Amino acid sequence: MSIYTQGLSRTPVNHMALSPLSFIERTAQVHPEHLAVIHGSLRRTWAQTYARCRRLASALAAHGIGHGDTVAAMLPNTPPMLEAHFGVPMLGAVLNTLNVRLDAEAIAFMLGHGEARALIVDREFRDVIHAAVAMLERPPLLIDVNDPEYGQGEALSTLDYEALLAEGDPEFAWQWPGDEWDALSLNYTSGTTGNPKGVVYHHRGAYLNAIGNQMAWSMGQHPVYLWTLPMFHCNGWCYPWTITAQAGTHVFLRKVDPQRVMALIREHHVSHLCGAPIVLNALANLPEAERAPFGHPVSAMVAGAAPPAKVIGAVEAMGIQITHAYGLTESYGPVTVCAWHGEWDALTLDERARLKARQGVRYPTLEGLMVADPQTLQPVPHDGQTIGEIFMRGNTLMKGYLGNPTATDEAFRGDWFRTGDLAVCHSDGYMEIRDRLKDIIISGGENISTIEVEGALYRHPAVLEAAVVARPDEKWGETPCAFVTLKPGAGAVSEAEIMRFCREHLAGFKVPKTVVFGALPKTSTGKIQKYLLREQARALPGDGSQSVA
Repeated sequence: MSIYTQGLSRTPVNHMALSPLSFIERTAQVHPEHLAVIHGSLRRTWAQTYARCRRLASALAAHGIGHGDTVAAMLPNTPPMLEAHFGVPMLGAVLNTLNVRLDAEAIAFMLGHGEARALIVDREFRDVIHAAVAMLERPPLLIDVNDPEYGQGEALSTLDYEALLAEGDPEFAWQWPGDEWDALSLNYTSGTTGNPKGVVYHHRGAYLNAIGNQMAWSMGQHPVYLWTLPMFHCNGWCYPWTITAQAGTHVFLRKVDPQRVMALIREHHVSHLCGAPIVLNALANLPEAERAPFGHPVSAMVAGAAPPAKVIGAVEAMGIQITHAYGLTESYGPVTVCAWHGEWDALTLDERARLKARQGVRYPTLEGLMVADPQTLQPVPHDGQTIGEIFMRGNTLMKGYLGNPTATDEAFRGDWFRTGDLAVCHSDGYMEIRDRLKDIIISGGENISTIEVEGALYRHPAVLEAAVVARPDEKWGETPCAFVTLKPGAGAVSEAEIMRFCREHLAGFKVPKTVVFGALPKTSTGKIQKYLLREQARALPGDGSQSVA
């Protein structure tokens, strides 16, 4: 008789929804006195942190926040951001972490589109949040966070975060999600066209990717993790949950400063940190006297463009081991890793850098990954030359785009998630990105839509035509390079004026760092040939405005 006919059933005894909320419950029970939080002079244990998360959930419930409601957070890397990653979903509510570098208009869109009921805000962002909230018909409940590491500042609202927690119950009986498919968080990605898209994560995906981080990186118990990666990026690549699951210590850092990073690594024996290559580049460019090797092992995970060989060599000399990963907002952060082979350690620095540049293989928790023809979905040969699009499938992909079924259907067309990134696959099965199907620029780990920047340029009264492409940059990886054709009779317009105008309409990191004036190359049908502009951008000498014939 088949085992499937034995009447064995799924019951509450043998099946529960997967949720990263289980991590903090277990860690607080097993390691209650282990250090959970280091922030300046502040120290908290896991028992204290768990109690604060439950207080937050309880207090939000008392203010009418419940299942399915969105709670936004405009916070730097501070303890309240970690608490929000547990306290908000303890209610069945959805956490929306906002990019602190965005302008008021973009933030207002996200708050309105996500229907935020409450917004937890650090005082550093008081002005931009007030401007954003003023644009909304239904503003959220504002909760003011006064971080001692920032300074007193001016209160954003009369509802103080610590006072709010004092209202809450440290023994609050939070509810396990009834369905692991329930929404856990909402993350916005600008994409390349139109308004930002709201990427919805579920409990199961966050649970699995948090475990995947540990498996891919072999972190072990009690890691000491330095928050150089913004926690608003893909929920910190799921590391708020990963470090908690491993009963680690979160070392917080409001802003990335290379001297401060070095000091915290030494002082607290930091074992792990994540971020864009710019973080490691900043460390590598410190004065030699400040780059003395650490007395303990340090691991750094980078995503995006791989660091150049000289940066890898410099940080390795400090005792930092680099791991290269790849992912997207839609995949909960990294889901592939350049899994390292021990025999590669004997290779030269340049050879190791070449291997580390690859985006690698899938996480153990990602079920499907291929580089394939975007039309036929046939995998490309593993020859390191044939270019295809990266496709993914599995439990660590988003539920979909909030309120945008058309974009969701297109992203999932063919029963695979279409990343829009182009890559080759090497003979050993490791993939390597060669280009982007879309024109996204990744600058210092931030995604910049070229169409958004072009839209701002076209608003300038003297601009006739504009196109934006990525220009390689040693510090940022890539920066926006604008090619501009001026209107006849417009007179002299400087690069500084174009930049100043863009700064009035865009977040600072999106402003072009280079402006080239002249006619734009086009096809016979009038389409701008961006591949030629990319070649020009790569060939530009030095800095400052340029002109082309």
